[in-house]
Amino acid sequence: MTRAPRRTRTALLIALATAGATALPALAAPRRDDGLWKAAEAAREGQLKLLETVVNIDSGTGDVDGGRRVLDVLAPRLEALGARIERVPAEIPGLPDNLVATLKGKGKARILMIGHVDTVFEPGTTAKWRYAANGNRATGPGVGDEKGGVVQAITALEILSARGFRDYDTLTLLVETSEERGSPGTRALIDRLVKSHDVELNLEPGDAPDKITVWRKGSSTFNIDVKGRPAHAGVAPQDGRNAATELVHQLATLDGLPKSGDGLTANLTILQAGSRYNIIPENARAQVNVRIRDKADLDRVQATLEESARNTKVPDTRVTVSRENSFPPLPDNPHTDALAVRAKAIYAEMGRDLGTGGNGGASESALSYEAGTPALDGLGPVGGGFHTDKEWIDLTTITPRTYLLMRMIQDLSARPPKRFTPAG
Repeated sequence: MTRAPRRTRTALLIALATAGATALPALAAPRRDDGLWKAAEAAREGQLKLLETVVNIDSGTGDVDGGRRVLDVLAPRLEALGARIERVPAEIPGLPDNLVATLKGKGKARILMIGHVDTVFEPGTTAKWRYAANGNRATGPGVGDEKGGVVQAITALEILSARGFRDYDTLTLLVETSEERGSPGTRALIDRLVKSHDVELNLEPGDAPDKITVWRKGSSTFNIDVKGRPAHAGVAPQDGRNAATELVHQLATLDGLPKSGDGLTANLTILQAGSRYNIIPENARAQVNVRIRDKADLDRVQATLEESARNTKVPDTRVTVSRENSFPPLPDNPHTDALAVRAKAIYAEMGRDLGTGGNGGASESALSYEAGTPALDGLGPVGGGFHTDKEWIDLTTITPRTYLLMRMIQDLSARPPKRFTPAG
């Protein structure tokens, strides 16, 4: 019996999966591109070596020198592929440049990949905690969030270039340096790039056991600032107005808000008060990180905090509430779902199941969605323990995830999705 071409059968799988066809299990599984797979296997050692190099460079958000050093490692690899390299200055002071690498092909699709190399870790972290591989896990600051995904993208581009693949119009990689603060140094750049491309692939890590990300929460931080009156804590404490005590009263408002779950969450992350042990605190501040699936929840939280601010318990104290928005949510939407179906079909080529899900970690994909550009997230290596000293990636997912990214680029080059008008 004549076997249909792999792309034709993959397209049929996608169409049936999208329609929810019950006949799907009866179809022969699509065949893996063995040449591409073997190339990914052969690149694995060098991929991990590059990952070790960049993980062992401190590059917490705001570390200008560290961010520059990471880009200095990555840029020559991309330049060697013939990519046009731009070092784009950050849009606010105190942040490293961003890197935009652009490859031009002979097709029609305009594909954007976004990854970040800033981490949440302080300068000096790598002097005490460095990249290490033990069994099927690698650990280190930023190994998954998100240096593993950035290195994966560069490896994928190197393999595709070596195989002469140029069936796209534009293939762009943005390596940004302030994502962990909500990308304040790249907002205009991201907006320009997502609007000039057909699709965005985000290199954030996949969730265990082996999932891509189809929804994300949005993130904002509320500042609660209290102004009191200082006084000598021993001689005349009655003359003071304790800002810290009032802040404790204000924080009780958070008791009625969820701390975990798939919906709204509100968690105290920073608490500051006082200047000396023998002075009644004049100032106090709390920062509350709020994650939301529904944008309207932010206004509801703000209204709750502002109502509390008008009802102080410590006389003569003043409470103000302000909000710093980070990323909007990436909602469940058919455009991301359609990309996920493609990714699942590619995983089936390897005889593997690819899960889908979402989490409270915000990302640039939400900005892509709001610009009307289809986005798929969580394409980097699977990992966990992010933002802690237990951060890890699953080394058994390195080659499958690299293969997935390459085949997604090929598939999207052949059939780029259409831009859309986002709801709301």
